[in-house]
Amino acid sequence: MRIQLLRSFVALTLLFANSISSASPVGLSTNSAATGSYNSPSAKTLVFSAIPDQDEANLQERFDKVAVYLQAQLGIEVRYIPVKSYSAAVTAFRNNQVQLAWFGGLSGVQARRLVPGSQAIAQGTEDPFFSSYIIAHSSTAIEPSDNLPTAIKGKTFTFGSKGSTSGRLMPEHFIRENLGDTPDQLFSKVGYSGDHSRTIALVQSGAYEVGAVNYKVWDQQLAAGEIDSDKVKVIWRTPSYPDYQWTVRGDVNDSWGEDFQARLTEALLAMDDPDLLASFPRSGFIAADNELYQPILDTAISVGIIDADK
Repeated sequence: MRIQLLRSFVALTLLFANSISSASPVGLSTNSAATGSYNSPSAKTLVFSAIPDQDEANLQERFDKVAVYLQAQLGIEVRYIPVKSYSAAVTAFRNNQVQLAWFGGLSGVQARRLVPGSQAIAQGTEDPFFSSYIIAHSSTAIEPSDNLPTAIKGKTFTFGSKGSTSGRLMPEHFIRENLGDTPDQLFSKVGYSGDHSRTIALVQSGAYEVGAVNYKVWDQQLAAGEIDSDKVKVIWRTPSYPDYQWTVRGDVNDSWGEDFQARLTEALLAMDDPDLLASFPRSGFIAADNELYQPILDTAISVGIIDADK
């Protein structure tokens, strides 16, 4: 009886030891994922993300195509990971969880300030002359104008994300400039929808009377028949400003070779597949640099979104 019990005890001990041994790699992998090292440059996978300016399904489809394209051009594994907010995109870039990002003007400035040596390397052909639309629900009876209509005063107003260039920063700047006060003082209620598609939906439904939206997203959704023009329309277009760009960390050459940043830039500038470009939507990509976005930094400081001393 004692011998039988001893054998059972030894068998259970070995079984437990084997289970711990086989589980160890999983535990390490989970821990690595939690710390972000699962996609560090040492893994030799270029990981990129983008600000979530539209719904996630559209972004996933768009940037999965970009990943396939870059992988073929660069000869390395490339992976896109989505993020839930503009600030999350900046944080992922700062933490080296992503090495490349499609940022808006403001989020790009914020990211590059946090990661010294990072560079804006490419922008859409249309991005040096970007703009926002101010849109209004039909119930307001506000008509389109060459000047920002003063009739928006006292209305409910929604921006996009708090970190959006075209959905918050620049519209707020032009509202202050033209109407002489802050949004909180001008409007009966101020909201932040989170993304441009949501802004359009909120104003179209009448949940907000007026809103600010990226002109490209509006034009794309209008062409796709997703906007009811009887319920919502553009009442003003802002002056132009620089916006979206591809930004890369300055240490990518340490991981993929001394010419990698140049090769990556070349691949982005050479992107000419009409289907791929249409998903942005952009007609092509052109070279960019950090100095082009100084006006965005200056505006963000003046509005109080960025602290000049940090």
